[in-house]
Amino acid sequence: MEGLLGLLILIADIYAIVKILQSSASTLKKVIWVLVVLILPVIGLILWFFAGPGGRSG
Repeated sequence: MEGLLGLLILIADIYAIVKILQSSASTLKKVIWVLVVLILPVIGLILWFFAGPGGRSG
């Protein structure tokens, strides 16, 4: 079960990184968001979803 959860998190992180790179944010912001998602996979994904470039809040 843990393997499936890890795979789902990996897929979600890859999706987030692709969306970050496709966003119209500055290069510096893109690099920072990608690093946050890579270093903190679950927390970074949640933060990106709510506050990242192209996120719900702005």
